[in-house]
Amino acid sequence: MRNLGEFTIPFKGLKLGKHQFEYELDNKFFDHFEYDEFNSSDVKIDLLFEKKSTMMELTFHASGTVNINCDLTNEPYDQPIDSQLFLVIKFGDEYNNDDEDLLILPHGEFEVNIQQYIYELVVLSVPAKRIHPGVEDGTLKSEVLDKLEELSLKNQKKKKEDETDPRWDKLKNLLNE
Repeated sequence: MRNLGEFTIPFKGLKLGKHQFEYELDNKFFDHFEYDEFNSSDVKIDLLFEKKSTMMELTFHASGTVNINCDLTNEPYDQPIDSQLFLVIKFGDEYNNDDEDLLILPHGEFEVNIQQYIYELVVLSVPAKRIHPGVEDGTLKSEVLDKLEELSLKNQKKKKEDETDPRWDKLKNLLNE
């Protein structure tokens, strides 16, 4: 996968100290990663890039919404996103990104691409089980919810209690005679 140029930071020319970067993400960004779980997205990334003499510290903050489908009803809804990531960049003999909080770049590198970190920050901030807020508070009216309620175990047990097997009725009659 090729790197998106706007997410490459040339740190060689930056002075020591703190620098602010802002990024606006939409579905084009996620299409680049071939990720199609979002119907639409409007996420803002605020990056605080602190350059020190021997290392760099990056603090990402993602905020906004992504429109996704509910796992129960398949109804689309806006899921709020609000998460942070802290990343330390140090220099070493070879490239190493095995640790999620530490990136080691080879000596002589002059830029870093952060698109993968931003992608993971946003995608991992969406809950594993996506439930429409209307399902949780009971305000969503949906055919799928009605069918789920009809087929629920509670209703099945209630129906079974109401209906008795005619063979048992015959046996009960024998006891009464």
